[in-house]
Amino acid sequence: MNIYGLIGYPLGHSFSKKYFTEKFGQMGIADTNAYELFELPDIQALPQLIESQPNLKGLNVTIPHKQAVMPFLDGLDASAEKVGAVNVIKIGEGGKLIGYNSDYYGFKTSLEEFIPANSSLKALVLGNGGAAKAVVAALNDLAIAFKIVSRIKSEGTLGYEDLAIEIGNYQLIINSSPVGTYPKSDVCPDIPYEQLTPDHYLYDLVYNPVQTLFLQKGDEQGAKTHNGLKMLHLQAEKAWEIWNS
Repeated sequence: MNIYGLIGYPLGHSFSKKYFTEKFGQMGIADTNAYELFELPDIQALPQLIESQPNLKGLNVTIPHKQAVMPFLDGLDASAEKVGAVNVIKIGEGGKLIGYNSDYYGFKTSLEEFIPANSSLKALVLGNGGAAKAVVAALNDLAIAFKIVSRIKSEGTLGYEDLAIEIGNYQLIINSSPVGTYPKSDVCPDIPYEQLTPDHYLYDLVYNPVQTLFLQKGDEQGAKTHNGLKMLHLQAEKAWEIWNS
């Protein structure tokens, strides 16, 4: 039995097990392939997990380990080097662990479908963790000017308190933070929603719930909204491609 899985903490919000289990069923390989959730509060437990699962062929990596996992790997693919974070691990011959990033592909592809082609939108990226790194790499490649927004303001980074003045200058707002993820779906990033207009585009990397409070508040102002489900599907298919290449 080939085992694939997801590491992160907590994992109650994850759709990955359902997604891959259904995929294996559709492909007719459910009797030889399985996908499991491996909750790891501490990334130091990764070597023990690998050792305990001899049939493990690949892992997805989610919050909070996308950067912390990197020292435990034997090598990085160009995608992970470019982004500076890992969300896919391929376990190769001799148990070698190679890190990849499929978030970049999933985000970039889905964003290009969401916003107008050849637009001159400027973006705000809410959050500066591992997921934000994939967003930033994609925005750079698409030549979309952006600013990071963080709870801790620093040089080149806006604080949430700055948005009361700044938000009108940015038409694309991307939530790359976990704020609003189930079960804490009654909260949302602290931005001045009353200043949003039909010219704004809100993209939430969160996909559970399907409509976060962030997107709901955008809808109420007439903004165009997009959740992270398409990105999840795209990056999952890319992960399967990586594991089987």
